[in-house]
Amino acid sequence: MRDLRALPKAHLHLHFTGSMRHSTLLELAERDGIRLPDQLVRDWPPQLSAADEKGWFRFQRLYDVARSVLRTEGDVRRLIREAAEDDVADGGRWLEIQVDPSGYAARFGGITAFTDLVLDAVDATSRETGLGMAVIIASNRTRHPLDARTLARLAGQYAGRGVVGFGLSNDERRGSTPDFAPAFAIAERAGLMLVPHGGELRGPEHISVVMEALHPQRLGHGVRSGEDPALLDRIVSAGIALEVCPTSNVSLGVYSSLTEVPVPALLAAGARVALGADDPLLFGSRLLGQYAAVRAAHDLTDDTLAELARMSVRASAAPDSVKQELLADVDAWLAAPGATMSA
Repeated sequence: MRDLRALPKAHLHLHFTGSMRHSTLLELAERDGIRLPDQLVRDWPPQLSAADEKGWFRFQRLYDVARSVLRTEGDVRRLIREAAEDDVADGGRWLEIQVDPSGYAARFGGITAFTDLVLDAVDATSRETGLGMAVIIASNRTRHPLDARTLARLAGQYAGRGVVGFGLSNDERRGSTPDFAPAFAIAERAGLMLVPHGGELRGPEHISVVMEALHPQRLGHGVRSGEDPALLDRIVSAGIALEVCPTSNVSLGVYSSLTEVPVPALLAAGARVALGADDPLLFGSRLLGQYAAVRAAHDLTDDTLAELARMSVRASAAPDSVKQELLADVDAWLAAPGATMSA
């Protein structure tokens, strides 16, 4: 088995707040006298479930507490730098970090000022670490669809200047997906990649709605598409990539174990799968952990793991020259002699 740390990867599903290091959360909370719940201190990583709305509320409460420790411009820059450093340590070569500026607008002077800060920090961090980076602006399906239109216009203003996509996140059981279609139409006209969540907390029937209403090029999660072979065939034919996050699927109770996360079945059907860490702060596992988890759970070969890495690169918004370089490096990883090493 080859060392998975050395396998070049693209990371396409990482949320801004959820990328924070646990040690940074504790340090910033102590600095400002913020009392954290035990689930984020002694009982970390927390025991979570999103099987019902109460479970999701508890998850969201922890997320909101974590967001509250980011008080200064320096905190934002530190989070982005550390997320990049962690990805580089895991073999990441391209990162698309997803952020909802609305969650920080009040503290950082509005959604435009906060977006400017994030993009400046991403640019500086990319130059310092050598990691290719871009931003996805994410709307929140628990807020009014008009808010999503505002964010779509904001994202469109930064298209080609660091923002590469537009998403829709939070509990997919909330809100009406078709109501967000006008926002995605705005983003589509701006040339942004459309990357809404779908197919994790709800099944194939909701994926069909997302496809019809929002025209995704990638699906955040999408893992439950395997429950409907005809739908999965449609996804494969349309070339829609699935951003599968194994450890978060298990942590939130979508599957009871990693062996149930249907990565091999999705691959066998021809789906494009890009592994992502989702929210390492709450799920306790970063990018490398996703590759190690599916290798162990499904006894995947290095050839299959290399193809997963290639799929992540091909599904990314990286420039073609970057993609070609990364794909060549994946081939080189696979061509090198294997050695038994821990992930």
